[in-house]
Amino acid sequence: MEIHSYWRKQEVGSPLFSEIEWNKPERRSQAGKLGIIGGNKLSFVAAAESYEIATKNGVGEVRVLLPDSLKKSVPPAMTDVIFGPSNHAGGLATEAENEVKSLGEWADVLLLSGDAGKNSQTAMLYENLVSTYDKPIVITRDAIDLLQNSFPNVLDNPNVVLVASLAQVQRIFRAIYYPKMITFNMQLAQLVETLHKFTITHPLSIVTLHSEQLIIAKAGEVITQDWSDPMRIWRGHTAAQAASYLVWTPNEPTKAVVTSIS
Repeated sequence: MEIHSYWRKQEVGSPLFSEIEWNKPERRSQAGKLGIIGGNKLSFVAAAESYEIATKNGVGEVRVLLPDSLKKSVPPAMTDVIFGPSNHAGGLATEAENEVKSLGEWADVLLLSGDAGKNSQTAMLYENLVSTYDKPIVITRDAIDLLQNSFPNVLDNPNVVLVASLAQVQRIFRAIYYPKMITFNMQLAQLVETLHKFTITHPLSIVTLHSEQLIIAKAGEVITQDWSDPMRIWRGHTAAQAASYLVWTPNEPTKAVVTSIS
């Protein structure tokens, strides 16, 4: 269904880009590498679930970077985990820069899965990574909030995919003084038009939820799909799906992300 030239609707179970699904590598040795970064001493649920989702999806290798405050907490099912120095709050410290850089070089795609905590050291670590990373990087949950001081750099990195709540998108618009306001009671068509214009100016991808529609926007193109399970976004499942498909289709982020949610 075409609403505007820039707005298309994907039906559940009928992907617009079926070739992406068919082109998934059948052999794990050819199925790419995903790096996941997240966790603090209180929780690493999102990283663990993302690891499981990516593995089930058939990603060739999945490696997780956690703060060393979690060394005694990691279950045996997570077989490829590395640890970086943690700060006093139990999240990744700036001293984990070498581990972050090594994981980024190894991986085809990075996923910042959240549960990162609110420490300024972790924020600096994430900011330095996202501002310079030249491969696809999916960012979700509180990892987005940690980047609030560097939103201009984040928004101008074409490799970034934000899987964000509408409130987070609203805060991003405010932080950069974007002239169009986002409100929770705006019509879907208004939000689609706003994201259409926003992503013409800023080259990143945005995935968000409004009016029971999942919305994917990139380079002025907007695709929506009926969505009745917001918990899949809040728990990080949607971001893990997107990251998995980006491993196989890194040069076509819109097609990869849209197919991952079909």
